[in-house]
Amino acid sequence: MHQFNLMEDSYRHKGLRRKLIEDLRVKGIKDERVLDAIGKVPRHIFMDSSFINFSYKDQAFPIGAGQTISQPYTVAFQTALLEVSMMDKVLEIGTGSGYQTAVLVEMGAKVYSIERQRELYLKAQSTLPRLGYGKAMFFFGDGYQGVPPYAPFDKILITAGAAELPEKLISQLKIGGRMVIPHGDNKSQTMKLIVKTSENDYEVSTHGNFLFVPMLKGTE
Repeated sequence: MHQFNLMEDSYRHKGLRRKLIEDLRVKGIKDERVLDAIGKVPRHIFMDSSFINFSYKDQAFPIGAGQTISQPYTVAFQTALLEVSMMDKVLEIGTGSGYQTAVLVEMGAKVYSIERQRELYLKAQSTLPRLGYGKAMFFFGDGYQGVPPYAPFDKILITAGAAELPEKLISQLKIGGRMVIPHGDNKSQTMKLIVKTSENDYEVSTHGNFLFVPMLKGTE
């Protein structure tokens, strides 16, 4: 945890991010606002020091508590699908390292992020303000429950594989709002976009296969 005080965002890191952005473009990411945000967020600061040299490779890496920091392509893909606008109220389910949170804040969203692992919740709360992303609100709790007092949300982003479409979260989405969720079992999930069309109805579209850690209930 102490590496955050020792690290800086060097010219080398910025150069590696520029290369990462070009790699993401080649892989099909076209949303320039998403690419710009990823180009500004220092991913290396969200990673364990033993993985620092791999920070800007398009790979997922462990962050502790059995969780991972998603590969940049996945972060970019989910964020682009969400279609984030300035001042959108975005509920993020699964703070994890806080990297995805920072990307959303960088895009001008008002982020409400919930994490069930106390270790990760405390770490993100400490890290993001030091990087200038202190406007995000953090909650320790069960992601399946969402944060009802702050609903409805313009967008909801789920960063773990959910075996079921969580109706309680869909109820916290405003009409016209968008939810992006990896839906499936522990071996593979399909990325789904849910667009809420009325108080009781929504449309679902599918957007390729991914692999996430499972979305669990309760807290630890």
